[in-house]
Amino acid sequence: MHHKREEVYENMLIIPIKDGENIDRALKRYKRKFDRTGTLRQLRSRQHFSKPSVLKRDKMQKAAYVQHLRDSVEI
Repeated sequence: MHHKREEVYENMLIIPIKDGENIDRALKRYKRKFDRTGTLRQLRSRQHFSKPSVLKRDKMQKAAYVQHLRDSVEI
């Protein structure tokens, strides 16, 4: 049980607040840091299982779409 507690603290985000810093600014820094960790994205992706073949197909379709966008910009 003790091991779990250490793991929880390991994943916490700590935002040091400087003297006189606006709380809104500190909250904005926290949100930005939280977005960069990808925690919410990971939780959403784990809500359902996707077969590896489906993930690969989606990745290929996204790559093709992005390439199409880049090609259309160059023309």
